[in-house]
Amino acid sequence: MKNGTVRRTFSQEVKLDLVRKIEQGDLRVLDVVGTYGVSKTAVYKWLRKYSDLYKKETRVVVEHKSISKKNRELQDHIKKLEQALGQKQMRIDYLEKIVEFA
Repeated sequence: MKNGTVRRTFSQEVKLDLVRKIEQGDLRVLDVVGTYGVSKTAVYKWLRKYSDLYKKETRVVVEHKSISKKNRELQDHIKKLEQALGQKQMRIDYLEKIVEFA
């Protein structure tokens, strides 16, 4: 070991407990790194080994096209809602004028 660092070994029980806490959101990877003096690489290895959520084989693919398409759909929806709001406001203004004249 360089610079007098001590190599520590964590039991499987401790690793499982830390992985469970990360999965539940009680701890972040950086919390484990800081508190236990272990590298991020080691923590991620534990996650891949002991966690169903972080298995190495699990892959999430985010496609740029799908994000762009979703954004376009949301923009179109906003436009339709703004049009409907404008129409309702015109109707309110019209009805207020009628009440005013009555």
